Amino acid sequence: MAVTQRPKVLVFGSRLEELAPAAGELKQACDVIAVDDLAAGLSLLNEGGVRGVCAVGSPPNQAEFLLEAGGVLQLLPDGIALLDPESRVLWCNEHLRKLAGRTDSVDGLPFFDAFGSPEILGPDFCPVHTALGSGQTARSTLRLAEKKYVQVEITPVHDARRDFPSYLIAVVRDVSDDVIQRQMLNAVYQAGLELGDLQPQEVQEMSVEDRIELLKHRILHYTQDVLKFETVEIRLLERETGQLVPLLEVGMDPVAARRELHARAEGNGVTGFVAATGRSYLCDDITRDRLYLPGAPGARSSLTVPLILHDDVLGTFNVESPRPGAFSQNDLQFLELFCREVAISLNTLNLLVVEKATTAAASTAMMLCEIASPVDEILNDAAWVLEKHLTQDPAAAERLQHILQHTREIRELIQKAGDSLRPDLSQAGVSHDVGHAALRGRRILVADSDGAVRRAAHELLGRYGCIVETAHNGEEALLMARSFHYDVVIADIRLPDMNGAECFRRIREVHEFLPVILMTGFGYDSTHSIVKARQMGLQAVLYKPFRLDQLLAAVEQAVGAATAKPAATTAGV
Repeated sequence: MAVTQRPKVLVFGSRLEELAPAAGELKQACDVIAVDDLAAGLSLLNEGGVRGVCAVGSPPNQAEFLLEAGGVLQLLPDGIALLDPESRVLWCNEHLRKLAGRTDSVDGLPFFDAFGSPEILGPDFCPVHTALGSGQTARSTLRLAEKKYVQVEITPVHDARRDFPSYLIAVVRDVSDDVIQRQMLNAVYQAGLELGDLQPQEVQEMSVEDRIELLKHRILHYTQDVLKFETVEIRLLERETGQLVPLLEVGMDPVAARRELHARAEGNGVTGFVAATGRSYLCDDITRDRLYLPGAPGARSSLTVPLILHDDVLGTFNVESPRPGAFSQNDLQFLELFCREVAISLNTLNLLVVEKATTAAASTAMMLCEIASPVDEILNDAAWVLEKHLTQDPAAAERLQHILQHTREIRELIQKAGDSLRPDLSQAGVSHDVGHAALRGRRILVADSDGAVRRAAHELLGRYGCIVETAHNGEEALLMARSFHYDVVIADIRLPDMNGAECFRRIREVHEFLPVILMTGFGYDSTHSIVKARQMGLQAVLYKPFRLDQLLAAVEQAVGAATAKPAATTAGV
């Protein structure tokens, strides 16, 4: 007679008082093994021979068992695996196999081998050993591919009968987006450090063009290698004209790259809109966007961000892709962060260029001021000799004219040398136009007995392109006016040899329409020169101490009035 083997059933529960009644009922038909410890139950199951599992407990525990028995672990978004102390996989859900890129079974494989050859990034470089040794959860991050990262949490399953864990639970989740986001944030931070690292000792000998090329190279490196944008266009805003001037372009259609754009919300594409509004613009599908103007060949989407510094728009940064919807809100945020660093770097570059230009201009102005007085003395003496003593000797007069010409050329040569040392600020997106264009090249004669006033005239008016020559008294001023051409004469009313009214009258006798500006202190005009000169046609008076803008306005007004009258003829040049 055959003996039928009774099935072995595992009865599992968390309360001992509930296990005994259930086990007693099952013993009539089964061999019952009752356990109240998960680790012990797992050990028995692994030994084999168990035909069934019975969960005993309160309704919540029963519900949990039914969920697990129904395959809920297979549906979780995290990968889950049961490991033995040697880290071999005893069981895993489907999602873990997907994370590992496996279609075959990983049962029996060492846990990390299931993922191929992952790079362990830490913080724990031996999470299995740490979990077994400490009895606590250990965490680490694995790099599975170039842009694929997972986080692993290894938790020991404690066995009440043993001092050492019998099993480990591994939970694996995809953290690629989080890791890549942190990497990009770190890259943007590093880009800011490198873009802004324009040390004076590094760029001192560089031209403006070299400095711009250095910055463009660094921008392109981080744009393509870190942010992974292949098609790039950067334009800088010219404040005077509102034009967006190309600074850097890669991958753009040549016609589009040369297209003239302005910072306007309409008619100038997405770039013009962004520059005008200061707002970023994400274009998911260029075929449906009314603002988009053709840029990169085959482009289907674009992302344009303003370059902003202290709420001022410096330009625009545009990237394009051949795929529709290629850019996300994360891309927009990272590009905005990157563009802040670019804007700071451009500002740093501009400051360095402006500093170099300012230094060159200051040096030129200092040299011109230093030679101004000796040059004026030569002109004064030469004019006197020319008029008083050598008018009957044509050859001597001609040689003297050559001396005068070469003396004036000294100033011109110094000015040209200074201009050659000054960088072209427009290439860095900076205007060096100081305004008052009407004053450039105008010859101004200043008559004053105070040497400080004469020097100040050279310094202040020379800054705006005026050619300044001076006289110590009225007779010198008249001599200079007879010998050379001037656009305006500025004279003090208290010259050593004549008052302002007399000086005005005699200059007008030499040149009827030569503009004259008289200078006087407030409330002091004992000879009533101002009143008398006004009766003779004086138009402008400067009251000392006057501001620079008042001086410039008076000279500009005098020059403007003179253009409507016949030009004065002179005996000299």
